[in-house]
Amino acid sequence: MDNLLLPGERIDELQRNGYRIIQNSKGFCFGMDAVLLSGFARVKKGERAVDLGCGTGIIPILLEAKTEGTHFTGLEIQKTSADMARRSVEMNGLSEKISIAEGDIKDALSMFGKASFDVVTSNPPYMTGKHGLVNPDEPKAIARHEVLCTLEDVITAAAGLLREGGRFYMVHRPFRLAEIMTVMVKYRLEPKRMKLVHPFADREPNMVLLEGLKGGRSRITVEKPLIVYKEPGVYTDEIYDIYGY
Repeated sequence: MDNLLLPGERIDELQRNGYRIIQNSKGFCFGMDAVLLSGFARVKKGERAVDLGCGTGIIPILLEAKTEGTHFTGLEIQKTSADMARRSVEMNGLSEKISIAEGDIKDALSMFGKASFDVVTSNPPYMTGKHGLVNPDEPKAIARHEVLCTLEDVITAAAGLLREGGRFYMVHRPFRLAEIMTVMVKYRLEPKRMKLVHPFADREPNMVLLEGLKGGRSRITVEKPLIVYKEPGVYTDEIYDIYGY
C-alpha cells in the first residue's frame, strides 16, 4: 500500500464501504462541503455522473458508495490532485466504475461530448477575484478562488454536458445565491431544490446546496435547513448519517 503514496501524502478512511482516499495536507484536502454535496446529490440506477473540479476524487468515490449510478467521472485541472485521485480509485478497486480525467472545465464539452451525462456535480471555488488571495499558483488558492475558472464557466460546462432533464448539483456560499440562480437560469438549469447549511441552529448559513434541472420549469423546493453542530465539537445526527458513522 505504501508504494501508492508519495512524500507528504496520507491515507484517510471515508467510513463508506471501507473506501479510503489519498490526500496531502500541504495541498487542498476535501472538506465537509464535498461530503454534504455527495449526500445531497441524487444519482439513480444506471445513470452516469461527472464531477467538475474533482480534486482528489472525493465526490466520485462517495457517490459510487452511496448511489446506484453506472459510472462516475472526475475532471481535475491540477496534475497532482488528478494523480492522487487516480491512485485512490485504484486503491479502492474502482477503476471500472470511476474515471479521472485531467483537464480544464472550459474544455469539458470537447473532452466528453454534448449531453453525455445524466448528473453533473461541482464543489467550485467560492471566492471571486483576488479576495484574500495570497498565492494564485498554490493548490489551495486554485481550489478556493476563481483563479482558473469562474462560476459561469462551471455552469456553462454543466449545461452542455447534461442531457435534457439531467440534474446539476452544486455546493456554494449563500452570499452569491442571487448570482448563482441568475446564471443557472440563463443556461436553462432551473433551480429545483435548495438546502441551506448552518454551523449552529442560531447562526446564519455558511453553505448552500442546490439542484438544477436541465430544461425544467420554474418551481423550487426549499428544504429544511441542515444544522452541522448540536454544540461545539458535537455533530447533529443528520451529519453523522451523511458521513456514514
